[in-house]
Amino acid sequence: MLGFLLARQAGLDDPLRLRRAESTRRVLGLELNKDRDVERIHGNGINTLDIEPIEARYMLSGGSDGVIVLYDLENSSRQPYYTCKAVCSVGRNHPDVHKYSVETVQWYPHDTGMFTSSSFDKTLKVWDTNTLQTADVFSFEETVYSHHMSPVATKHCLVAVGTRGPKVQLCDLKSGSCSHILQVMFAGHRQEILAVSWSPRCEYVLATASADSRVKLWDVRRASGCLITVDQHNGKKSQAVESANTAHNGKVNGLCFTSDGLHLLTVGTDNRMRLWNSSNGENTLELYSGSRDCNILAWVPSLSEPVPDDDETTTKSQLNPAFEDAWSSSDEEG
Repeated sequence: MLGFLLARQAGLDDPLRLRRAESTRRVLGLELNKDRDVERIHGNGINTLDIEPIEARYMLSGGSDGVIVLYDLENSSRQPYYTCKAVCSVGRNHPDVHKYSVETVQWYPHDTGMFTSSSFDKTLKVWDTNTLQTADVFSFEETVYSHHMSPVATKHCLVAVGTRGPKVQLCDLKSGSCSHILQVMFAGHRQEILAVSWSPRCEYVLATASADSRVKLWDVRRASGCLITVDQHNGKKSQAVESANTAHNGKVNGLCFTSDGLHLLTVGTDNRMRLWNSSNGENTLELYSGSRDCNILAWVPSLSEPVPDDDETTTKSQLNPAFEDAWSSSDEEG
């Protein structure tokens, strides 16, 4: 690290390289918290976790046994060593419990009074946290792999759902119906949708990852739908024809946006993680070693402040024309 600091002081290194080195050092130095434990409720593997964004106090977990558990992460005992207790759970004896493995749980982004869960039993359930009863249930023809609610949406209440089929379905929490299907001939996915994620920068932009090795960005307002299909080769001809316009050399298991929405991180069964420019789909060529069994990503904010929307370094020529409109304030002005 001293070498990085000296090189930066002498002006020999880009500041971004120093930031990445420090981020990497901190990540590699992570270890399990020896002072805190979590009460064990699940009888089998845990597939998904989500901490509510309001107070960062309550955590949901969903297991392969179909059970959902709500934990209180606060140290109410005031002791240096403590165990986070389960507040309540949707156990096997609950009338609304999922029949099969729970694949995704997510808090409602603006209120802890509601959360959602999806399962291999082909359902997406909306839960009332206070009563622990289902407020709504969406049923699908295919197995559900993933779902996501926008963290910034103010004009819609859509939940994107990825299923075993090549279609992304949008469920409207207001009307209680599956309002739209993102499947465009020649532009849609060819295999199951393994992960979905809304952009934190524009409430109408959705990213999808599929077993067909492709990652796509969509504008759900547009009839044409698909904005970008990212390409690991950045448009250059690849040696293998089948790898053209693909994000990974294998299934794409997970994806998430950075906190500022400017980049997209993906992970695949090719044991690689890649970072993409979300405005034009360009591969930044930042390559990380991943894991074949990894299918969940969560972005850890960078050490520096996010780039503001009006940053002078972000010019219109760098943005996809569709994003210039989607990410402007014109919607609010109209």
